[in-house]
Amino acid sequence: MEEELMLCAAHYDALILENNDPVRDPPPLQAYMAQWDGAAFLALLQLTGRESVLEIGVGTGRLAQKTAPLCNLFAGIDLSAQTIARAKENLRAFNRVQLICGDFLTFSFATRFDVIYSSLCFMHIQDKQKAIQKVAALLNNGGRFVLSIDKNPASVLDMGTRQLRIYPDSPQQIRQLLNQADLKLYAAEETTLAYLFAAQKQPTSEQ
Repeated sequence: MEEELMLCAAHYDALILENNDPVRDPPPLQAYMAQWDGAAFLALLQLTGRESVLEIGVGTGRLAQKTAPLCNLFAGIDLSAQTIARAKENLRAFNRVQLICGDFLTFSFATRFDVIYSSLCFMHIQDKQKAIQKVAALLNNGGRFVLSIDKNPASVLDMGTRQLRIYPDSPQQIRQLLNQADLKLYAAEETTLAYLFAAQKQPTSEQ
């Protein structure tokens, strides 16, 4: 597993060195990416400007540029050091932004969040149950988790000169895991290329 994490980080490091930065994509390519996390995805976040927000797989900040201005505190985590360095450049205009180079599954967060979201990142996570259980543990009571998963069932991400093993998601599995983590699904939508899920942590006496 450690070797796979290193390969994943190396793949995204290489993309930055090849000057592949989705933040700087031309409008047609940005419109294409919006099929996974465009207006419908952003609406599910229900951001009002008061929330603390965590993005799993922040990348170079493509989504964060849209969400960071709409929350009180933004944190993003990613495996790739080169990617995080580029994200710091792309998000330097925003205040109250924390960017972390690390593995979401093992990183020890010092705080909980009102909203956690992820798009096109869960395909890199093999233990999806552990990931969703950790999301639930990191959410404040009533907090929201919004997830976009790719419809493509491929188990390999083929970049021509590089191939990376991935773990495709299924909507049935995601629904089951959300339920097991006591995250109540309040919205499920479908785009041309993705399934979108929004779930809420139910209030408990622990917080």
